[in-house]
Amino acid sequence: MPTLPSNDDREDRLTFGSNLIERNMPTTVASNIRTTLEMIKIEHTLFALPFAFLGAVLAARGLPTLWQIAWITFAMVGARSTAMAFNRIADRTFDAQNPRTKMRALPSGALSLSFVWGFTIFSAALFLLASAMLNRLTLMLAPVALASVLLYSYTKRFTSLSHIVLGWCLCIAPTGAWVAVRGAIDSPVPLLLSLVVLLWTAGFDVLYACQDDEFDRSAGLRSIPARVGIGRALWVSRALHAGAFAALAGLYLTTALGGLALAGVLATGALLVYQHSLVRADDLSRLNAAFFTTNAFVSVILLATFGGAVFFRI
Repeated sequence: MPTLPSNDDREDRLTFGSNLIERNMPTTVASNIRTTLEMIKIEHTLFALPFAFLGAVLAARGLPTLWQIAWITFAMVGARSTAMAFNRIADRTFDAQNPRTKMRALPSGALSLSFVWGFTIFSAALFLLASAMLNRLTLMLAPVALASVLLYSYTKRFTSLSHIVLGWCLCIAPTGAWVAVRGAIDSPVPLLLSLVVLLWTAGFDVLYACQDDEFDRSAGLRSIPARVGIGRALWVSRALHAGAFAALAGLYLTTALGGLALAGVLATGALLVYQHSLVRADDLSRLNAAFFTTNAFVSVILLATFGGAVFFRI
């Protein structure tokens, strides 16, 4: 007849189990954070962060203070992380149904919903803290920015213009950085830069949405490709990018920053043309190259050329 474990045996097992859990907890948390950062594509902050830095450099007419640079960076990371994590929460049911997205962290079970909610709340708090550390107007406008990035996640349920809303969310960055440095919107420069970002973002989001047009129609989601078809959507994207280029030319004329900035305008125009040359209505196989590679270059080129022109007056 088996004997029951003694109290000492049970306590030893409980202690061993507790120690094992405690040893595994840091590994689990670190793994979850790593998975979360992969889920929200933290590396794509590269799309928007250079525009924020450019807004700050133009506002300062040179290098902002290290304090401003640090808190602008924290604000950008916090805002984008909030937006992307919340978007994954809001879209988790649709992601589970879409063959392209069903292996994302939430529908696949790689992350728990509660963990992603916690990450979202932490990121929003970081954004609000960073806004408060910059100046009063930045803090006053922060809830508008936060509401915008959260609202975006639901726009595909009721409007085909969700691409414009996404553009609005990203275009807040350069004007927000200008306000962070100057404490006011006292020039058309940040508004022109924000218009460039709005139209540029909306244009590449229309392109990106082309790969989901069939699923969007079947799921009752709205987008320009789902509404007008891929062929016409490509022309809408081209028109938006033509508008972005026109706004960029206006920014160049307003700032009068000389030859280096003009080189940035021309390089951006060439990249936009190249981006659209990669994609056809009957061939979306190079869409990722058009979306990720080209777009990462645009923001960096404009920061290097317009920002460099501020410093060197070339």
